[in-house]
Amino acid sequence: MATRVDTRGLEQLHRRLIESWNARDSAAFAALFESDGHSIGFDGSEMHGPGEIESTLAQIFDDHETARYVAKIRNVRLLTEDIGFLRAVVGMVPAGQASLNPDVNAVQTLLAVRSDGDWRITCLQNTPAQYHGRPEASEALTAELSELL
Repeated sequence: MATRVDTRGLEQLHRRLIESWNARDSAAFAALFESDGHSIGFDGSEMHGPGEIESTLAQIFDDHETARYVAKIRNVRLLTEDIGFLRAVVGMVPAGQASLNPDVNAVQTLLAVRSDGDWRITCLQNTPAQYHGRPEASEALTAELSELL
């Protein structure tokens, strides 16, 4: 059974991911991935490897005023001593705004591996938290994430 100390590295990895996005730092974001790491964006777009992740995000950051993330980790689990899984919910605060845009709430899943004591992302996936036909679930998630503002 994993201890709190075992999962802290995964939590820190996710925190650095969120912080690098919010700082609009594509190099720092990409550096969190393994050499063959993979990122699946909110719209289903895929980026393979740190180089592609960095160049794609650099273009996004240059061309768009991106919203900042607010995140809450829901579950962290070690699958083996060196493979971990993290699940979080995220919301985004548009530039110049003080509240979340509930249309872009998402669930993030992160699979990471530890090599030489350092955690790196193998796969990050952002899935829209649309809750089709369940507006109360969407409203509850927005309220929960708004508490973090």
